[in-house]
Amino acid sequence: MEHSHHLAELSYGLAFMTGLLGSGHCLGMCGGLVSSFFIRLGARGVTPYLAYHGARITVYAVIGLIAAGLGAVLVQTGEFGRWQGVLQIVAGLAVILLGLDLLGVSPVRNSLGFAPVAWLRRQFGQAFSKGPRLGAAIGGAINGLMPCSMTMAMAVKATTSPSLAEGGLLMLAFGAGTLPAMFSASFLFGRLGPELRGWLLKGAALFVIALGISTLWQGLRYFSVMNRLLG
Repeated sequence: MEHSHHLAELSYGLAFMTGLLGSGHCLGMCGGLVSSFFIRLGARGVTPYLAYHGARITVYAVIGLIAAGLGAVLVQTGEFGRWQGVLQIVAGLAVILLGLDLLGVSPVRNSLGFAPVAWLRRQFGQAFSKGPRLGAAIGGAINGLMPCSMTMAMAVKATTSPSLAEGGLLMLAFGAGTLPAMFSASFLFGRLGPELRGWLLKGAALFVIALGISTLWQGLRYFSVMNRLLG
């Protein structure tokens, strides 16, 4: 039990560091989007910013809950012990590939998102017209669904969480790591040069790969133990 607790803490830490070091990537991919959104929104005060990023991270947590639920369904379709190990092995390999994709060296490029990109962009472009608070919340929620290899990697990892709550917490840890850059995107965008953003992205990719290796190792170990127990 204590061993599992330490592994969970390690996963949360890696997820947080992925979000934190991925700040340069966030600014590069979403900084201009967020900046222009708030310029068009005409936001005054801190409330719209809190609504935006609160909704964005809430979406991450919901994705984590759904992913953990999906993982639970998958492992209950057969022999629980073996399938739990198989799921962790597959998820670990997928997370490693997504980390390599962030480094630009993966043999498989990620083209998956949580919703159709054209629809997301259309809804995002219309959200500012809903008012400073509601519009910001809608924009943040849509931002949370935007295609991103880092977010996808965390969601895949969440499928191996032992409970729905832990899947949600994993995504919350990742979201918390992205807050410093994303919350101040309007002020920092353009101040981080492409070279610095590139180094930060490489750091985030290494944490993603470390998370994948950890998941893969847990899966191999778990599968081996359960295989011996179940014969």
